[in-house]
Amino acid sequence: MGETKMEAAIFFDSYLPDALQRALDYAGQDGFVASLPQLLHARVRAPYDNEVWCQWFTPNSEESVIRTPQGNHVMITVHGGGIFGSADRFELLFRSDTNRICKTSFTGLFAGKLTDREESSILNGKLTDGTEFPVYPYAEFQQGMADLPRRYGVVMDFAMARRCHNGYTGFDALKDDPLMIVRAGGAGAAHTYLDVAQRRNDTDKMGSWHPFNSIKDIDQAQAYVPDLAGNTGGRGSAENDFHLYGKDSDYGIGADGDIHSTSMIDVARYIAVAPRDESTSVRNLSFNRD
Repeated sequence: MGETKMEAAIFFDSYLPDALQRALDYAGQDGFVASLPQLLHARVRAPYDNEVWCQWFTPNSEESVIRTPQGNHVMITVHGGGIFGSADRFELLFRSDTNRICKTSFTGLFAGKLTDREESSILNGKLTDGTEFPVYPYAEFQQGMADLPRRYGVVMDFAMARRCHNGYTGFDALKDDPLMIVRAGGAGAAHTYLDVAQRRNDTDKMGSWHPFNSIKDIDQAQAYVPDLAGNTGGRGSAENDFHLYGKDSDYGIGADGDIHSTSMIDVARYIAVAPRDESTSVRNLSFNRD
């Protein structure tokens, strides 16, 4: 046996469930499919020309709007695999009837509708398969959490989520933005990533997008998967930039149910990480004659 190291691989497919299933298969029991905080952490540690900066990615994270048993509306973010952390759940979404009364189809903003069972369980840190995870109130999470697990949730009042920045926003303002703090995995992680991203893209602003002010029926439980944009040139997009996609621009982090909604529809690019025995891999072999 050789030395075992954690090794990452990218899984892209024009059909999202296939990309996610391949990523989950690669990760196995001992690995993971990278969440949004993990993707941002990887970028911070990587050179600017590394592929993790140069492509857009689909994180294993989701943002859901639900109603509590008391009738309050909240937004809960789950990192590391929530309701839409399985390929089967995306298959159900894609193959559901488009009729408005269907309880498992898309909303008008291309969010995934949640069933009553999913809505009641996710707030309590449970998935329908019995998986459990901790859920932290935002006020507690903002203060800093030590040793966060790979899978966890953060819940904030829906009114707070609606007040979060939506659009191209100054980096300093984003450092104090609750949604950015939750997406990054904490206030410290948000500060670190934003500083590194600003130096790379050399812009005054970064895009941070959400759908919460566009939702017509907030009583309909629904989930969004945010996109993480990337580019090869280290150039950021701005308000006057008409091409928000492509290798030469970067719109930031998006989940607004409009132009930044691809993570719930068809195409996806995940990163999975798993332990691999170097002695059985061809990755580092030399194929040239001495």
